[in-house]
Amino acid sequence: MNLKVILTGATGMVGEGVLLECLANPAVQQVLSVSRRSCGHQHPKLKECIIPDFLQLDLAGNPNTEDPSLRTQFTGYDACFYCAGISSIGLNEADYTRITFDTPLHFAQQLVSLNPGMTFDQISGAHTDSTEKGKVMWARVKGRAENALLQLPFKQVYNFRPGFMRPTPGQVNIKPAFKVLGKILYPVFRLLMPGQVMTLSEVGQAMINSVTKGYPKQILEIKDIKTLAKL
Repeated sequence: MNLKVILTGATGMVGEGVLLECLANPAVQQVLSVSRRSCGHQHPKLKECIIPDFLQLDLAGNPNTEDPSLRTQFTGYDACFYCAGISSIGLNEADYTRITFDTPLHFAQQLVSLNPGMTFDQISGAHTDSTEKGKVMWARVKGRAENALLQLPFKQVYNFRPGFMRPTPGQVNIKPAFKVLGKILYPVFRLLMPGQVMTLSEVGQAMINSVTKGYPKQILEIKDIKTLAKL
């Protein structure tokens, strides 16, 4: 398919796992990693764009702030896999909203102005609150982000709600504690709760397949992600 993909979050565990899957998949021709710092990987398919603050990115044509070179750099892509994110632990709702709602929505709005035929995939979370009215702060904010992204005029928008994910061999952007817990907990969870775990390879493959094959649902729970990965 010679897909050209924009990917965020490659400096984190989920984004790095999706990046490695894209680099290994022959359907993907090029990956533009957009992050605040280098992802630490080198590959013939991989290009990097360092953006210190996503909320300051202007690709929509404002003559006062637009960078023409960036506009060219972000044009001509088939998909965006938005994997950037952060835990809500220790954050108030305003700060978490800025990172989890304001930032992905602004980034998506910039991309859709240049790539209306793009598929936009976002990593959300299991138990996200689509009503935006529940008592759990992070679930409300993620639900709000999902709903807003679904209103944008992309070719397709998919919100991925994965469960416990096993990293891909070769990943380096993993917190030490998770490396230990992942080795211990993943085999246990896979045995006791097979419907609640998956690999980051499956997540990456499902994202690629969402572009090449599509899926009838725009909100993908764990079962849907596994199904899409096998198409």
